[in-house]
Amino acid sequence: MPIDPELAIGADLGEQTFAWTSSDVLLYHLALGAGANPTDPAELRYAYERDLRVLPTFATVAQNLHTVDAPSVKMPGIDIDLAQVVHGTQAISVHRPIPVEGKAVARTRIVDVQDKGKAAVILNETTVRDADGSPLWTAQSSIFARGEGGFGGGRGSSDKVELPDREPDVTIDTPTLPQQALLYRLCGDRNPLHADPEFARAAGFDVPILHGLCTYGIVAKAVTDALLDGDVTRVKAFSARFAGVVLPGETLRTQVWRDGARLLIRTSSVERGAPALSDAVLTPA
Repeated sequence: MPIDPELAIGADLGEQTFAWTSSDVLLYHLALGAGANPTDPAELRYAYERDLRVLPTFATVAQNLHTVDAPSVKMPGIDIDLAQVVHGTQAISVHRPIPVEGKAVARTRIVDVQDKGKAAVILNETTVRDADGSPLWTAQSSIFARGEGGFGGGRGSSDKVELPDREPDVTIDTPTLPQQALLYRLCGDRNPLHADPEFARAAGFDVPILHGLCTYGIVAKAVTDALLDGDVTRVKAFSARFAGVVLPGETLRTQVWRDGARLLIRTSSVERGAPALSDAVLTPA
């Protein structure tokens, strides 16, 4: 079915009520690699309930943590083959620290559908409020659908982040596990692209790849630990573009530049020298 931008843009995808517990938060953190040093007090703030803090990127999984079915890309005016889809961008902005457990209501709408010629980009925005109606976080995301362009829509604008013309202030190397994608899929993203070798080959990849949102969370944690003293409450917002795939077991090299109050970030695979995240900005509270 071709994309119908008139039907899609502005479409309200409805409300979803969901809840999470400390066990969900612990699982998410462990799926990002937290607790690699299990006696480090800083790591135990992510991996032990006694003094548990919630990394703000938990917002990207909280709504679908208990989903066990593979996702579909069917919305008003949009019906796309899952094998043609990759995550394009992700941004979260937290309005206050995320509690260790809670209940919330999410409402999502389609913000835009962009025609890139050979591909389509679909942008969604989700606002989340707690049970009392107070705002918790806002998330924006886009998906890149190969072969779905040419429907006559606008191309959209570029949000490229210019990095300073100097060496980074900090460089962080973070190893990933060979089984990282198998762990992370337990946080609600059962796309077989991250587990099934045959599906991955059909989608054009040699092996299953790591979830973009797993890379996103790993980098947020690494930067928070290295530059914000591991204080997750100091993270106000984090946005990034998924610039390339990461293979489970690779090491992520994250370069950070201080730019006023912002932290500008670029992440790549050490082994392949290939980009992973670009145009990334972490804004401290």
